[in-house]
Amino acid sequence: MELELDLCSNDECLRYTNKKMKRIKIFISSVQSEFAEERAMLCHYIRTDVLLGKFFEPFIFEEVPANEYPTSHVYLKEVELCDIYLGLYGNLYGYEDEEGVSPTEREYDLAASLHKSRLIYIKSIGEENRHPKETALIRKVERDIVRKTFVDIDGLRTSVYASLIRYLEEKEYIRWRPFDASNDNGGTLEDLDENKMRNFIHMARTKRNFPLPVETSPTSLLTHLDLIDDKGRLANAAVLLFGKKPQKYFITSEVKCVQFYGNVVEKPMPAYQIYRGDVFELVDQATSFVMSRIDNWVGTREEGEKADIPTRPELPIDAVKEAIVNAVCHRDYTSNASVQIMLFRDRLEVWNPGTLPYGLTVQKLHGPHKSLPANPLLADPMYWNGYIEKVGTGTEDIINKCREYGLKTPEFYQEEDFRVVIWRKKNDGSVPEVYQGVPGVYQSVPEQLLDMIKSNPSISRDELSKQLNISVRQVRKIIDQLKGDGVLTREGGDAGKWIIHNR
Repeated sequence: MELELDLCSNDECLRYTNKKMKRIKIFISSVQSEFAEERAMLCHYIRTDVLLGKFFEPFIFEEVPANEYPTSHVYLKEVELCDIYLGLYGNLYGYEDEEGVSPTEREYDLAASLHKSRLIYIKSIGEENRHPKETALIRKVERDIVRKTFVDIDGLRTSVYASLIRYLEEKEYIRWRPFDASNDNGGTLEDLDENKMRNFIHMARTKRNFPLPVETSPTSLLTHLDLIDDKGRLANAAVLLFGKKPQKYFITSEVKCVQFYGNVVEKPMPAYQIYRGDVFELVDQATSFVMSRIDNWVGTREEGEKADIPTRPELPIDAVKEAIVNAVCHRDYTSNASVQIMLFRDRLEVWNPGTLPYGLTVQKLHGPHKSLPANPLLADPMYWNGYIEKVGTGTEDIINKCREYGLKTPEFYQEEDFRVVIWRKKNDGSVPEVYQGVPGVYQSVPEQLLDMIKSNPSISRDELSKQLNISVRQVRKIIDQLKGDGVLTREGGDAGKWIIHNR
């Protein structure tokens, strides 16, 4: 079959060429009776879709003509011949052979042993309704690969389409530019901030020995970073990195931060903030949000009253920042969702829209793995500025930093979105190992601020900022909150003093 197609819009998008291509075989596995409608739909949909039909050929057992071979021989032979194993799992485990194993599990085990590409879709149902062996099969699958959930047949079709397109991309049957490289945003050099670009070069030279001098022109810098084409069109990454107002072009390029009093999502919320700006600003602002609202260990002065009071945050800032950087850098910018940071009493959750790269699983994130950035033109400048590493160690660093703090091992989840969970200090209220043997107590930042004011009612905002190791802006926000709660007032203006109430 000779096939050469060009599916383009605005001189970009999808291009692929195939020469005498053999169709990619998909083996659809499930308990037949439970997913009869879904199996038939997927077969018809894949074969009739204008794009999928050019590449894939699905197989379902219902279409096999009668023959003298045992059914188990036939379906296992088809698994051997397939390129992709597609499993649909739900309530039922299905027929069990003399060893108590269902055909579906036999099929999965064979596909796994032959290292076939596996796409698994779990129907969202109550766990109590699921056969125990089906639950065990799902748990086994989850240890190996990323699986997806679906609610209805329409959701299944959409999810399968996305997975198959992604397979074609990863195998380079089709090629299109990643989001950050696309340049149909309509932005111009006037939309970029020259000061941001100069600051970037200065920081990159300091952090990574960046080769360009600080006085490099914006166009030369953008060319060096592959952020502008020969027609002067800006890549999306250029706007996200250096734009004056990136959200003018990418409205969901923002980070939503929220704090909860307890361990569940419920009102009232003591703090809620939406941050906008370039990707560096998003990371810095979101990190500051978290670090200013967690507990701090406050030590005692060792050398006189003028010595600084030693403090240490409850969570390692490097781990927090790494989780936020990963979310901002590797998110799916085509999604209508935003990065979300949720701070609970017992944990920090960082959510970002998107999925792990093909071939990367949640389990692999616990050790060294390939670096597969979703937005390579975004990742490269963030590497130069010291925000990320290129070697696939980010998640491993999060784990190691938390362990060094004596905290529970962070957890990673891939569902509709990707989620990182960093656990806060031990639920029993004990001091983490990193603090044991060191005199001091845990305090929230507002509590520390009030104690400092109690000791020195005339203390300035600037001095509070220095001692708390947070920005003056954050100090103002905390003070405004305390004023609103009726805890704190100011008497006498700038030369006056603070008055604490009900304390």
